[in-house]
Amino acid sequence: MTRNRIVQYRSLALFILTAAIIVMFYPRRTKFKYQFTEGRPWKYELLTAPFDFPVIKTSAQIQYEKDSVLRSVMLYYTLEEQVYKSVKNELIADYNREHHKTLGNEYINYLVHELEIIYKQGILSQSLYDDLYQLKEKSFNIITEDNIAKKRTLDDVYTLKQAYEKVLKDAPASVSSEGLRTIGINKYLRSNLVFNAEVTDKVEQAKLEDIVAEQGRVQAGERIVGTGDVITPDIYMQLSSLKRIYESQSSTGSSSILILLGHFILNLIILLSFWGYLVSFRPKIISDIKNSFFFLSIILLFVILTEIAVSHEIFNIYILAYATLPILVRTFFDSRTALYAHIINVLTCSLIAPYALEFIIIQFLSGAMSILTLVRLSQRSDLIRSSFYVLLTCIVTYVSLTMFQEGDLQNISWRIIVYFLISFVFLMFTYVMVYVLERVFGYVSNISLIELSDVNTPMLRQLSEMAPGTFQHSLQVSILATSAAARLGADVQLIRTGALYHDIGKMKNPGYFTENQGNNNPHDKLPFDESAKIIIKHITDGIELAEKARLPKQVIDFIRTHHGLSKVKYFYYSYKNANPDAIIDESIFTYPGPNPYTKEMAILMLADVVEASSRSLKDFTEDSMMAHINKIIDGTIEEGLLKNSPLTFKDVEIIKEVFFEKLKTMFHSRISYPELKTRTNAFE
Repeated sequence: MTRNRIVQYRSLALFILTAAIIVMFYPRRTKFKYQFTEGRPWKYELLTAPFDFPVIKTSAQIQYEKDSVLRSVMLYYTLEEQVYKSVKNELIADYNREHHKTLGNEYINYLVHELEIIYKQGILSQSLYDDLYQLKEKSFNIITEDNIAKKRTLDDVYTLKQAYEKVLKDAPASVSSEGLRTIGINKYLRSNLVFNAEVTDKVEQAKLEDIVAEQGRVQAGERIVGTGDVITPDIYMQLSSLKRIYESQSSTGSSSILILLGHFILNLIILLSFWGYLVSFRPKIISDIKNSFFFLSIILLFVILTEIAVSHEIFNIYILAYATLPILVRTFFDSRTALYAHIINVLTCSLIAPYALEFIIIQFLSGAMSILTLVRLSQRSDLIRSSFYVLLTCIVTYVSLTMFQEGDLQNISWRIIVYFLISFVFLMFTYVMVYVLERVFGYVSNISLIELSDVNTPMLRQLSEMAPGTFQHSLQVSILATSAAARLGADVQLIRTGALYHDIGKMKNPGYFTENQGNNNPHDKLPFDESAKIIIKHITDGIELAEKARLPKQVIDFIRTHHGLSKVKYFYYSYKNANPDAIIDESIFTYPGPNPYTKEMAILMLADVVEASSRSLKDFTEDSMMAHINKIIDGTIEEGLLKNSPLTFKDVEIIKEVFFEKLKTMFHSRISYPELKTRTNAFE
């Protein structure tokens, strides 16, 4: 069994496992097959009650009734009669001790009688009085010592200030105000009404328990709603009650197992169709198990978020930016895979989503728009533009569906529009996710490639300083390779970055490479095999430097493959000529490879060898350049260096044409500027 087949089967097991995990997050009940909204027409056939069921009040109705009960329940206060008894004893004792000689008995008799009346009515502290007044609680109950509750209003009781004023106002002519002030009646006025939270809570609880959750019953066979009927609040309550009872009855016993099994089979079919697509049309993608992890982990994430949105109602489902998946897949892979992955994701989540058809239409079109408008994610403006088109697609599709289903623009929910706007904001964070996923899965995006191809990066700046000839060579190779890649539909940005970094290993020994040499050639003092080892070592040195700089694997692969398994021909031929009878260990003169296995790697190899060898041309006529290009490229093909690449003969001919046009520009003849002749003096 081949390695690719083993990886495919492992991916298959992973897809099956994901289908099982997804089922764990699905609601374990039969889904009510009708979808309805208050105020909208009923889109289905006539619906009659399949069985007797109670009409259950909505949570909003029950809450309203609870609030009404809580507002209607009067507060309870305890009248502490012991306060008056204590005040009376204190008053008589103080009077007999301090005032009985100067004031007559009419004072003490009046105060005892008047305070008894006031304390029986009750005295509230100013803070309690203010609270009742602000709450507009004009009535309340007072509990006396014999446990009898009596209704009172604020006008029936006193504050300390009101009690003081009443004592002065009601005094007979024989009792003067000055005498009362001398006694100091303030000392004998105290609040005796205390809020009784325990009794109040008991009464409130008893009232709340009287609230019933049901509002009538629907008999079996009774008409609920017919086709085209507008769903009124009463019909909505009946439908909601039927849905709640239907789903709760279906979530127990063997039916629950069948529900889970049905969900699993549906998810398995959906996911396996994606697996089949990858095996049949994208075998390179599925040959790496991490790619399956990437696809399935994002799909699983959206399933979990959709379940939270639907079951727990923490947020609306349209806040989720489902177009994130196709944007990410398009960034790292290709547009067709992005569309297929998006369809799989939407279908999987639609098994949870309410109004599944509406959900599928909106999300499919918005995801397709994200793919159409995002050719390359190279800069932030690309994502902003694509996100805007996604937002516009969502809004237009939603409005169109509302017009189609109801024929009335008044039923458009502006709240849904706001949800789309929030989703638009979340979609912007895809830019951040690209960076995270690059680090987690080892992918490379155009954004990273553009950053790496900046010649001011530390690595390229160091190359330009330590090996300026190599740096210039890399720039020229980049021009040739990107031009050919553009004509062949290859990844231009990837090959540009690979071309700039393919020879960074020469920084370790820059003087041993022709483009960096002056008049002295250090190879003149070395044996041919030692020189070959130094030249070949720039591959391993480059890989070492690239890995240390944490360059993407895709860029490092250009360093590995740009010479393939070719030989260092100059030193190989020189050694062979010098030792014609010796048995040569050809591995000493052979690059470690491997040979290029992608279109981009093959183009770079050809661009590298053509650019380097063209510097040895003596004659830069069109015929000589074309002959040179044919010789170099045909020789590379004859050596079998391109046998693993997907280049066709037609591609090779196009590459030759592009290289020819570019080399003509690079090596065009310059005009010689005439010298300025000085005019001689005529009188000399």
